[in-house]
Formats: sequence, C-alpha cells, structure tokens
Amino acid sequence: MKKTLRKFAVVLLAALMVVFCFAGCSDSAGEENSGGSSSENAKFGIVVQTGANGAFVDMKDGIIEQMKANGYENATFDYKDAQGDTSALSTIISSMDDGSYDAIFTIGTACTQSFVNLSSETPCFFCAVSAPVEAQVITDMNTPDKNATGTSNAIPVGDIIEMGYKITPDVTKWGFVYSTSQVNAVDTVESAQEYLDSKGISYESATVETSADVKSAAETLISNGCDVIFVPNDAIVQDGVQALSQVCEEAGIPTYCSSATTVNSGCLATLAIDDKGIGAKTADKCLEYLNGTDITAIPAEVVGIDYCTFNGTVAQSLGIETPAADTIGYEIQVVE
Repeated sequence: MKKTLRKFAVVLLAALMVVFCFAGCSDSAGEENSGGSSSENAKFGIVVQTGANGAFVDMKDGIIEQMKANGYENATFDYKDAQGDTSALSTIISSMDDGSYDAIFTIGTACTQSFVNLSSETPCFFCAVSAPVEAQVITDMNTPDKNATGTSNAIPVGDIIEMGYKITPDVTKWGFVYSTSQVNAVDTVESAQEYLDSKGISYESATVETSADVKSAAETLISNGCDVIFVPNDAIVQDGVQALSQVCEEAGIPTYCSSATTVNSGCLATLAIDDKGIGAKTADKCLEYLNGTDITAIPAEVVGIDYCTFNGTVAQSLGIETPAADTIGYEIQVVE
C-alpha cells in the first residue's frame, strides 16, 4: 500500500512539473510579445496643417517610405490633413493623444506646436519646423525636451537673396508676400528683412489673410516699385501662388521662394531642401527611438540645401538665362 502511494505521489509530482513547465513557457512567450508594439502592429499618426502645400505631401511620403524600408512595411500610418482649418487641426491633434499611437509625426510648425502643447506621453517627431526653439517646440536642439525631436528646414534666406542677385543682378527693391498666421513664414521674412537691412537694400511687405488676397498683394508691391518678389514657405500664400506668379510674369518681375514646390507652382528659383529627403530624415529620428534610444538623446537636426531648383518656363517668359551650376554654387534642377 505504501509503495502504491509512493508511486502515485511520484507520478503526480512529475505531472505537476510538466504542467508548470508548459505554463512557464507560455507565460514567457506572452511576456516576450507584450514588450511593446512590433513592426506588425505598430501604429503611427501623421498630421499636416494643409495638404494643399505639395511640399508637405512629399514630406509625408518620405516619412512613410523610410519607415516601410526599415521594417515597418505592415505598420498602420494614420494620415490626417486639417486642410488649413485651425479648429479641425485642434480636433485632430487631440484625437491622436489617446495612447494608441507609437509615435506622432507632425509636419510644419503649427501642427507641432499644437501637439507639443498637449504634453502628451506619445513621442512627437516633427518635420520641417524652421525655428523649433523660437517656436517653443523644444528648448535646445542638441538635447530635445517636451518629448519631441525632429528636423528643421531653416530657410537660408541670405543665400537665396545672393542667388537672386547672381540670376537677376539689377534688382533694387524686394517685396514680400506672407501671412502673419504662418509662424514659419513670419520667421523667414523677418530673417530676410534683417539681411537686407544689413546690406542697405530696400524692401516692402504685404500680408494676406486668405489665398484670395495673394494676387492683389503682389499687384500692390509691384505698383509700389518692387522689382522682385520673395515668397516664404506659407500654406496660405501657396494656395494663391499661381495667381501671384502670373501677375509677376506679366509685369516682368522675377520671383524667388523658399521651396521647390513653390518653384513648380510658378516662382523662378530657390535653394531647395529635398522634401522627401527631410521626411526620411525625420523618420530616421523615430527609428532611432524605436530601437531604444531615449528621445532626449536624439538631437534635432537642421537639414541643409540639396540643390537649386530653377523654373525654365518662367525664366524663358522673363528673358532670363539658366545660370551655370558653378555660378550658383549648387547643382541646378530645371523644372518646366
């Protein structure tokens, strides 16, 4: 009887050990899979103030392509376009602070400010914020705070103005068209004005509230003696830039700008940052974070000039020859 009980106890103990072993393996596997979102179930939000700005759409595409090329081809990319509506932007930003996203990509200053101001626990990777510190998106470029980092497309306005003089040397008075509601645009125009002040060159500015105002603003500047017009990165002006370009062409006025997209829309030339390229570099910041680097250890980056974009059709209309690359100092990409 004792032997029978002993055998039963041994068998029971062995059975229990097998059960515990399988249970342990099961718990271990479950724990391994719950250590954060895999590339299969990762979810990212992408917010843009207005997709009417083609540069922003290219940046979005650059972000997605780079993420997919680095293991996130099956991730969810939730793209939201506020279509220039401030109220809609606020609603979109608030909805993305629900804890379901692994990271949020914000394109442009307004989107970034809105999300960062939420003090969200979801990390923010901003793209094309021209002055991140001045916009209070982060406090320091090298050691980002506020759970955010990303890329800056600080506009080299001094270089663009000097390029303008190499292409159209007889310019005497610059005109600026921009919206005061666009932080990037205001920063760019102020920098350009400071540069012109340092050179003793005259200028005049015209501000707009809607894209419908852009044409008349350009006409006013031309009638007041401006013989060149500069357009900053400005979502509102971009919507009306074709009308501005037409007015300037008819008056024989060259137009310079801050974006290759705006050159494609009818301005003469710019020193450009590749829009898909800056999107990809923003994605690289997120990938670094997803690979385990603390966001405060991922410096924000100012992306430099890639090339000169030059509109050959506009140049022909104005009787301007395409400059040589060694004259400008950058590779020239001619668009028609």
